[in-house]
Amino acid sequence: MTLVLLRGGLVWRPRQPAREPTDLLVRDGRIAQVAPRIEAPPRARVVDVTGQVVLPGLVEAHCHLDKTLYGGPWVPHSADDTLAGRIGNDLGRRAELGVPSVPRVRALLERMSAFGTAHVRTHTDIDPQVGLRGVEAVREAAAGLPIDVRQVAFPQHGVLTNPGTAELLEAALKNGVEAVGGLDPAGIDRDPVRHLDVVFGLAERYGAHLDIHLHDGGTLGGWELELIIERTRVLGLGGRVAVSHAYALGQLDDAAQGRLIDGLADAGVALVTAAVYSFPVPPVNRLRAAGVTLACGHDGIRDLWGPYGSGDMLERAMHLAYRSTFRRDDDIELALEAATTGGARLLGLGSYGLAPGDRADLVVVPCGSAAEAVVVHPARTLVMKDGVVLHN
Repeated sequence: MTLVLLRGGLVWRPRQPAREPTDLLVRDGRIAQVAPRIEAPPRARVVDVTGQVVLPGLVEAHCHLDKTLYGGPWVPHSADDTLAGRIGNDLGRRAELGVPSVPRVRALLERMSAFGTAHVRTHTDIDPQVGLRGVEAVREAAAGLPIDVRQVAFPQHGVLTNPGTAELLEAALKNGVEAVGGLDPAGIDRDPVRHLDVVFGLAERYGAHLDIHLHDGGTLGGWELELIIERTRVLGLGGRVAVSHAYALGQLDDAAQGRLIDGLADAGVALVTAAVYSFPVPPVNRLRAAGVTLACGHDGIRDLWGPYGSGDMLERAMHLAYRSTFRRDDDIELALEAATTGGARLLGLGSYGLAPGDRADLVVVPCGSAAEAVVVHPARTLVMKDGVVLHN
């Protein structure tokens, strides 16, 4: 029996006032008890975390592990600043640089785990040129690591415009990939109805989740969101569909934005943002008030699309809070929710959190509040996965 007692921590509860120092007892990979003063059982390892914030394991809800150059020599970025330019740079140089690379993916996952990330959703390129090599590389890299990795079969270079891709998406799902992806049904594939026919059809047929990259902005992107909402509602796929980026939502007027947010909440469509560069960020406060699940992630991490990214989800939450112009503690905590409970809802994780019976995936940070943890994103005091202390 493995017993660990965390003594005197500030156990984070979203949207609740700060509590008095609390103990947390972990037994055999699960949280057994949370109370102000717990008597240490015999043979328990006691860790003093007095006055420090205890968080649930962080959730990276949108990245591209298969593309990463992390852990290798520095590669100067060479793409022009357009979507087509970044796609072309990716296609043109991945063979030259040995992408996907198992050692680089593994190095990044190890770094994420050290920061306290417990769960990852990664979008893995699927196309006739690379086949399922990316899927296999990510699986090999993740094997044996204390981090849960779920993949999205992602048509980075189009579905309809890249013949053979739809068949490979299906092959990936047959191979055990957990979700199917989509990409700009109008802007890339230029036929949103047929594109959605393919990806929704695969999700429905294989009982998979669906996560659609939507970079298309303005009224075009808003119309595509309407189509996704309608499909989700008609097919009864609420809770299994997400839209990543959704730049259009941050560009529309209040009335149009409100209608779409109500539609997303009603249909059970989640949103995922990375808050990168100057791209529009969805309205976090308004989405949260409507009950829309909001998660976040890095997007690319040191890859052929851009040189940035650390793998630290507290730092990513800081970027989301900063881009949202949040200053109040309760607003800043909304960004932390996206990096924890929002990501957990997106992935359909059971037994997630800081209550008795939950999996003991924990992060302790030397801060006096959750908002401070986001803003400062300091070195972790302790990281625990399934009750095993990985870093202390």
